[in-house]
Amino acid sequence: MSKIINAKSRFVLRRDPVRLRQQLDEAENYAQWLELAHCHDMAYGLDQWQQEESSDLYDHVTIRSRLERLRKARAELDNHGLLFALNEGIHGNMAGMGNPRLYGVAKAGTKQLIIDYVDEIVAALNYLASGQASDISTAEKIDFFERASHCYGRTALMMSGAGTLLYFHLGVIKALWENDALPQVISGSSGGAFVTGLLGTHTDAEIEKLFSPAHLLEEIHLEVNLWHRITALRPRQIELAEVVKSVERLLPDLTFEEAFKLTGRHINISVAASEAHQTSRLLNAITSPNVMIREAVLASCAVPGFYPPVALAAKNAAGQRQAYLPDRKWVDGSVSDDLPSKRLSRLFGVNHYIVSQINPLASPFIFDTHKYRPLVSTLLNSGQKVSKEVICSAASLFADLVSPQSKLGNLTRIVTSVIRQEYTGDINIFPPSRFSNPFRLLSQRSEAEIMQLVRAGEQSTWPKIEMIRTQTRVSRTLDRILPRLQAQGQAEA
Repeated sequence: MSKIINAKSRFVLRRDPVRLRQQLDEAENYAQWLELAHCHDMAYGLDQWQQEESSDLYDHVTIRSRLERLRKARAELDNHGLLFALNEGIHGNMAGMGNPRLYGVAKAGTKQLIIDYVDEIVAALNYLASGQASDISTAEKIDFFERASHCYGRTALMMSGAGTLLYFHLGVIKALWENDALPQVISGSSGGAFVTGLLGTHTDAEIEKLFSPAHLLEEIHLEVNLWHRITALRPRQIELAEVVKSVERLLPDLTFEEAFKLTGRHINISVAASEAHQTSRLLNAITSPNVMIREAVLASCAVPGFYPPVALAAKNAAGQRQAYLPDRKWVDGSVSDDLPSKRLSRLFGVNHYIVSQINPLASPFIFDTHKYRPLVSTLLNSGQKVSKEVICSAASLFADLVSPQSKLGNLTRIVTSVIRQEYTGDINIFPPSRFSNPFRLLSQRSEAEIMQLVRAGEQSTWPKIEMIRTQTRVSRTLDRILPRLQAQGQAEA
């Protein structure tokens, strides 16, 4: 496909919906996909839907009223009036504009009124933070932006357990990175932990190189050679040493604190205790600053029954490696906390979640309810909750009949933990086919399969990019402004 779709081609595509859908699937990059998405929306009249403000999906009257008020205050240089209007409320679901169904009608974005409103909020924030708003002191500005940042919250990307399906996550990251939509707070478990470690231990320039086509192909070729001995038919012959080599080659030997200072990214890795009655951990620069990332990734990838539990390591005050909680060993984080939303909320003020979900064990418990009408969504959610409770109750009764330390007791505990978890967020990125063979989670992947997974990750992310941009733009603006104002306040003190 040509990188530029000319006017004649756009006309033809608009008149041929079948070909248009095929071209969407064959798009080489997001720019092509987005242009074809605009063609799709024009072909079906959805561009008119975007321009029409009214909808029962949100309160368009309130959004229009607030938009006009903000524009008027900024145009009249009424800085205190602008500040007062913003203080009345900055949040992502103002008047229901965060409703995910608003992003499921047109392929290329949502209502233009919502985009205009977010644009005006961002323009107002940048204006108030600038020297133009000179009648508002730096202290007042800092107070406002700190409260606004706290109230608005932050976005996190959570990557599920994946095993050797982790390359789907790599495609998701590639799409987000190339379109400046990657959050600063990132978590991962199992295969997702490996990708999280990659992001947390490499600078922006290194990530840029990592996603270049030639470098990506080279790394994939090396990985295929490394994993050639891992097969679903011989799981007991997997050697942890091979996985260690991959981790040591791709992840610099850094602590969580060192990684944060290097990249500024808040990475989080889930690990589960291998012993019964022990709690799981979310490792990051706040809760475990001195823990080494390599061992954390290996622990999160230690699938029970396939890899032995891993002991964590840390760096002491003298810069030397030593055991971290030497009496404890850790396993696959997806077993107990695949998507640690509550912990991320408490630690980083996260209230908006992007989920890259490819864990085949979670597929039976996932319904993308945003695709259905409200009544159908409610029925699906209710049915899912009842089914979970029935299965967990049966598992609890069975657990009472066997020893907690036996293999059956341990398996029952794992199954119950997997079932009870939540596996979706506010924006969910699923593979085209959500049902994969769980017995192939640790199986060998050919170069063709890996490239297909990366491609699937990119293609599954493209339809979510505009939604992510719109819903995260205000928080990213606040995160950029606040440190600058705080530094300015310190300089003035």
